[in-house]
Amino acid sequence: MKVGVLMGGISSEREVSLKSGEGIIKNLDKNKYEVFPIIINSKKEVIEKVQGLDFVFLALHGEFGEDGSIQALLESIGINYSGCGVLTSALCMDKKQTKRILKSEGIRVAKDIKINLKNKNSSIEDLEALGYPMVVKPNAGGSSIGVSIVRNKEELQKSILEALKYSTEILVEEYLEGEEYTIPVLNGEVFPILLIKSDTEFFDYVSKYADDGATEELVTLPKELQAEFEEIGKRCWDIFNCKAYVRIDIIVSKGLPYVLEINTLPGMTKNSLFPKSAKGANMEYSELLDKIIEYSLV
Repeated sequence: MKVGVLMGGISSEREVSLKSGEGIIKNLDKNKYEVFPIIINSKKEVIEKVQGLDFVFLALHGEFGEDGSIQALLESIGINYSGCGVLTSALCMDKKQTKRILKSEGIRVAKDIKINLKNKNSSIEDLEALGYPMVVKPNAGGSSIGVSIVRNKEELQKSILEALKYSTEILVEEYLEGEEYTIPVLNGEVFPILLIKSDTEFFDYVSKYADDGATEELVTLPKELQAEFEEIGKRCWDIFNCKAYVRIDIIVSKGLPYVLEINTLPGMTKNSLFPKSAKGANMEYSELLDKIIEYSLV
């Protein structure tokens, strides 16, 4: 099988994508697959570069990676690819829509106020009603790029301008203090859950990708919390009609779990969470990639 690993791309997460691609290429079984590294620098070159491939393993992140657009392009030319489909990818990339759907399904999410660059519908006073500290983040994007925790009006104003560099819409959320976890889900099955311990205020870009940025460890949760995590993982999978694999990020604040986001193309670098979880389930990185390809082709 000719497998192209699509990486790079045009988003702010390009460097992460290149690292994910390196990890995937290194660990794909060369006895099963003929592997082709494909670095993307623009949208228009994709069609030419994927010609003749049997399968595209998406190592792209962010815009033109997780937002459904590359998925739609590949579907239009009949090329199979890894992970979730067009609609699922688009919905989960849009944090506003993700939270709206989760809330309607009775799954806890942080309170927020949305700001649109074209229609600034909220004043600073409206935002401050959430109470400090607050979290400011781009509505679309990942790897914690453009995310800030703010404690006063000056920080809030600066962080809004910073977040708007990465998305025309941003979310200002209540700050939830607690422990962060991630729930990897492979083909609808919840894999070992990881607790994330970071030296920084939250699981930011450096914490995610630096060798000593954070500690992620498999955890044995109290029975009731474990059951709730598993239910959240399975419900998110079903609600968004996920495929192959996703990762659901959670924070537990005052004993209650809140969903932070759903990642439809989780990072696959040497420091990434999904391979670590798979190892906890006695599944090596190479086998995990085999399973992702298998489930993506169903």
